[in-house]
Amino acid sequence: MDLHSITQSLVTLAEDNMAFFSSQGPGETARRLSSVFAGVREQALGLEPALGRLLSVAHLFDLDAETPANGYRSLVHTARCCLAHLLHKCRYVASNRRSIFFRTSHNLAELEAYLAALTQLRALAYYGQRLLAINRPGGLFFEGDEKITAEFLREYVTLHKGCFYGRCLGFQFTPAIRPFLQTISIGLVSFGEHYKRNETGLSVTASSLFTSGRFAIDPELRGAEFERIIQNLDVHFWKAFWNITEIEVLSSLANMASATVRISRLLSLPPEAFEMPLTSDPKLTVTISPPLAHTGPGPVLIRLISYDLREGQDSEELNSLVKSEGPRGLELRPRPQQAPRSRSLVIHIHGGGFVAQTSRSHEPYLKGWAQELGAPIVSIDYSLAPEAPFPRALEECFFAYCWAVKHCALLGSTGERICLAGDSAGGNLCFTVSLRAAAYGVRVPDGIMAAYPVTTLQSAASPSRLLSIMDPLLPLSVLSKCVSAYSGAETEDQSDSDQKALGMMGLVRRDTSLLLRDLRLGASSWLNSFLELSGRKSQKSSIAPVESMRRSVSEAALAQPECPLTLKELSLKGSSEATDTPEMSLSVETLGPNTPSDVNFFLRPEHPREEDEVKEELNPKDRSQGVSNAFPEGFHPRRSSQGAIRMPLYSAPIVKNPFMSPLLAPDSMLKTLPPVHMVACALDPMLDDSVMFARRLRGLGQPVTLRVVEGLPHGFLSLAALCRETRQATELCVERIRLVLSPPPAAPPP
Repeated sequence: MDLHSITQSLVTLAEDNMAFFSSQGPGETARRLSSVFAGVREQALGLEPALGRLLSVAHLFDLDAETPANGYRSLVHTARCCLAHLLHKCRYVASNRRSIFFRTSHNLAELEAYLAALTQLRALAYYGQRLLAINRPGGLFFEGDEKITAEFLREYVTLHKGCFYGRCLGFQFTPAIRPFLQTISIGLVSFGEHYKRNETGLSVTASSLFTSGRFAIDPELRGAEFERIIQNLDVHFWKAFWNITEIEVLSSLANMASATVRISRLLSLPPEAFEMPLTSDPKLTVTISPPLAHTGPGPVLIRLISYDLREGQDSEELNSLVKSEGPRGLELRPRPQQAPRSRSLVIHIHGGGFVAQTSRSHEPYLKGWAQELGAPIVSIDYSLAPEAPFPRALEECFFAYCWAVKHCALLGSTGERICLAGDSAGGNLCFTVSLRAAAYGVRVPDGIMAAYPVTTLQSAASPSRLLSIMDPLLPLSVLSKCVSAYSGAETEDQSDSDQKALGMMGLVRRDTSLLLRDLRLGASSWLNSFLELSGRKSQKSSIAPVESMRRSVSEAALAQPECPLTLKELSLKGSSEATDTPEMSLSVETLGPNTPSDVNFFLRPEHPREEDEVKEELNPKDRSQGVSNAFPEGFHPRRSSQGAIRMPLYSAPIVKNPFMSPLLAPDSMLKTLPPVHMVACALDPMLDDSVMFARRLRGLGQPVTLRVVEGLPHGFLSLAALCRETRQATELCVERIRLVLSPPPAAPPP
């Protein structure tokens, strides 16, 4: 059924049910049922025009005709799911309302819950219309005055969210995934209750299991508690909850259900610099220094996973790097015959919002990948925020990537084909590691597979990010807290109850992260790596010092407070060759007159990008309007009763760094990326990140593919064994990796 048919059928049934219960006398239950059907009728009639408007222009924001996906389509689809559920419920009531077995209270509670959800979805549809008015044509993210974005978010975050986490939880997803989401939400609110009591580790998990019953039988209580948690608990709570899968008992159970591999070993890479050949001239080398940001040199952990025991994987040199993990760390068993080295290597970077999880959480599906691809997999365990904010994770991932490329023979591979693969935050790091490899002039991977990646870490509004109001895995406030932690700008305002919940070690970690944040603001160590590149890209005997370059940049900044340096003048490859017209400029600000290292760079567009494929022009008057008049007269969405939400409404300047938000990178940097294959979710708040990144690459003539799966939440790779839909989506990721490792033969020239 099309949208209009669904709406008309729903309105007709709602009116019929409303008339029936209005005639049942003055009873409270009959009055509430009559009222809820009147509300369904009102909201459905008001929602249809707004959805029709979004649907009429949604095709303008698709990547191409074969990929009909963007946030506007997702908003319409989600609203249709809610309308369809209400239509089914109204039919059921109309057919059974006279039966003695009709459960009046149950049906009333469900109808009221979905009416609340429909009301909030109507608000999202109006917000979607406002985004159409204020965004540039074809853009899914707002680019302009951050005050407008802050105003939008300030209004948006006050919306009531609890209705989406009770009876309506996961209604937009495929039915097979909903029981799991319900289990996760019950576990979350139970975990949050005991987290406040300063319980930790396995004890809080066990306590949660015993006390979660009341949240299972009372969906309204669960929804209210879920909303309170996402608005008030800090990033340390989410780190602790997401890391439950790291507990030995749970990780062992997960691994029992996964493929059996010959090798799963944790390696510790020593923090020692090494040389890498330049792709332009292998006789020249560049020095790859160990990670230095925030905490100084330190080892980097990687996990080697291989279905077969291959040549080099049992060498003394590799064995010397093995880090003990207790009983599970010794998975290498004797085998009569070694398999030859694979021609391929997969380097994996895990997700977790930059703040949680390790390769251990992602090991179950990685074992399946190793079996299906017949290639060794290296998964990088980078340091996590807020204790290790940007750019520590990027430095460690780049160091580990270069080490793996240089020592692929030890890992059981000849290194003929190398694929970088990651999900969510790991997808972001795959892009930035590749950009950094190109900047250093070393080998870039042969391709990238990124599942539901995050490509911009700004607090930017987009139609798909509006879905975070109902997403049980990626609520907006949680996204904001993760980004704030990764950028080093974690809020200092914490309540006494939250501090108690952290415990002594948690407070130590927090204080340490705040100290490191202050050091970062004073050092901007990510810039230093750029400035050192031109000196490193020569033979070791001719490496030039970079202090003079730092001094010249600092003196230019002192002479002129805002001194634009285009990419022609500061080439990331250390080249003096001029590029085409630069898309971005680099502005310089100094934090101290005698501190050359205190130089902050941030990107700023020099001119807007044209979108030729978008034909429709929006009313300029609409663009100048704010968000206060987003709703028509007489419509009032439900507001949260949980008080003010703790989340920053302005983005820190550092999130505009292209090595943090690759979507904001200039064209000259994006052109250095290898073929990119993305797998996104239609109902993921991060969908627009993938669509816009693919559009930028497509516009530059870069090879890129985007596949969008339906009905699944963000993070489906960790749910690979859950149901048929998640298995199919995981197989799609494997297929994309296989395209990198075994590309189809090139077509012969005409």
